[in-house]
Amino acid sequence: MICPVCGQLNLPGTEQCSNCLFDLMAIDRPLPADRVEASLLRDPVSVLEPKPPVTVNLDATLGEAIAKMLSRSVGALLVLDAAGGLAGILTERDFLTKVAGAADFASRPVREFMTPRPETTALGDPLALALAKMDGGGYRHLPITAGGQPVGVVSVRDMLRHLVHLCG
Repeated sequence: MICPVCGQLNLPGTEQCSNCLFDLMAIDRPLPADRVEASLLRDPVSVLEPKPPVTVNLDATLGEAIAKMLSRSVGALLVLDAAGGLAGILTERDFLTKVAGAADFASRPVREFMTPRPETTALGDPLALALAKMDGGGYRHLPITAGGQPVGVVSVRDMLRHLVHLCG
């Protein structure tokens, strides 16, 4: 990239000019072409107004987890450790890929079937980052944390609703 201040040729991706130290990051950001791109680049995850997470502890049984998912109409539960930190996530996909066919599954603990240490996002992260994590990992649910504690979950459906609203 050529520095607009001094004309120095810099390597692509360089954050500041190697000659005059001008901040090249400010001029190297992509420009949105429409409202959808502008929202993805600028709006934080908090615009999705995520609901509080539905949680279970590590020792809860799958039977308890299923009952909670059905009663709360959610596709994912966040699994908490003894200190209330995020230990894992248990999703509908986990039931299909890990639980289906397991003997006496209802009495077994969720810790045996959850996805440990899930990818997370923060309320202040741009929507594009959360969407990239979901797409890259093939996730339909992404926990939101603040200070290591779960504060919500964002889903593909939440993203779709937001994008449809922007297009309407």
